[in-house]
Amino acid sequence: MKMGTFEAKNKFSALLDRVVQGETIQITRRGKPIAELKPVPEEGVVKPRFGSEKDLVQFIANDFQEPLDDFKNYMPE
Repeated sequence: MKMGTFEAKNKFSALLDRVVQGETIQITRRGKPIAELKPVPEEGVVKPRFGSEKDLVQFIANDFQEPLDDFKNYMPE
């Protein structure tokens, strides 16, 4: 949702209620975005980092990309 600075100032409490529900509010000045109100991530919740699980896959079968027998009826010939 986008909202101008004047309206955001007048409805700040209501905007915070929406942010608590998970919504992100973009504040604009003269139609250009200048700030965002968004929920703070919960403590203890860590966003996964790209490549953080790279060592978990130790083996990939040679036929990994082959269709499964269970789905042969659905595959075009």
